[in-house]
Amino acid sequence: MKNFESFLAPQLDAYLDYRQHQGYRTDITRHRLRIFDQYLKKANADWDSLKPFFFLEMRANLKQESRSINRIISSVRVFFQFLLRREYVTENPLQDIPALKENSIIPYVFSPEQIEQLLLSASNCIKKNRRYFLSSLGKYTALVLLARCGMRITEPLGLMKQHYRKDDGTIYIEKTKFKKQRLIPVPKSAMTDMENYLSVRKALLPDDHNPYLLAAENGKPFTDQQIRFTFRRALKISGLDQTRKVIGNLNVRQPTPHALRHSFAVNTLIKIKERGGSAQHALPILAAYMGHSEYKHTSVYLKVADAISRNRLVDFVLWQRRKE
Repeated sequence: MKNFESFLAPQLDAYLDYRQHQGYRTDITRHRLRIFDQYLKKANADWDSLKPFFFLEMRANLKQESRSINRIISSVRVFFQFLLRREYVTENPLQDIPALKENSIIPYVFSPEQIEQLLLSASNCIKKNRRYFLSSLGKYTALVLLARCGMRITEPLGLMKQHYRKDDGTIYIEKTKFKKQRLIPVPKSAMTDMENYLSVRKALLPDDHNPYLLAAENGKPFTDQQIRFTFRRALKISGLDQTRKVIGNLNVRQPTPHALRHSFAVNTLIKIKERGGSAQHALPILAAYMGHSEYKHTSVYLKVADAISRNRLVDFVLWQRRKE
């Protein structure tokens, strides 16, 4: 972990310590404040430099997208609120600096056929060596749960054995993001892969005492980096990989593991509409299934599903602009 190097280094460290004691994660905040710290160092800034114009110049000189710059400025603004409370400054110099206009984001959405293609490529990557076979199979099973159940990447990794209920075909997801918990039905295709994994695990590890549902070689849960690596490898083999694109004020995202969650929601709504059902009426159920804290987060998927089903994604972009 790199130390802060500007004249504000002691205050930056004190602020992050304060945030940690309040129960907040500080890794992202530290990264953003490191950018601020390096700018201070490069500009040879001191206390007298910290005027609004200084931060307007910093914002103009940061070589990042508007979305990233806004988040850096936001983190620095909160840091100065801390300095204000500690009486290091008499006012917050960032309080009146407006946010830059951000690009509209178009999430990458896999079609059902692309999901099958991706999972087939992932299954072909399973190592046949006895030493690594079970671990490799476990990472593939985690990808299946992301794709078939719309889970967040951390959710299958934190599952314990008792969270999977074969008899009623459900998985209990306990207090993940937003401190929510939910019991979800597992599709038959995912059940088949889960049962296959557990059968192999029982055969290879008859005295297995690992409490996690998906176990790594060292008796610990998989890390999200391991699952991301498996995803990226399958993505390249399947030929579905693409780089992030910025077209005008549109930010077209590249495929990520979280795109499997987006794809699950969008494709579920499209299937409901194709059967003649009401996607709008299905939103509360989908919101509960996915563990959303607010209904509005799920309603975004309806806009994407509408745009994709009509093959006019521009409708979604225009809706985004109106919302802003």
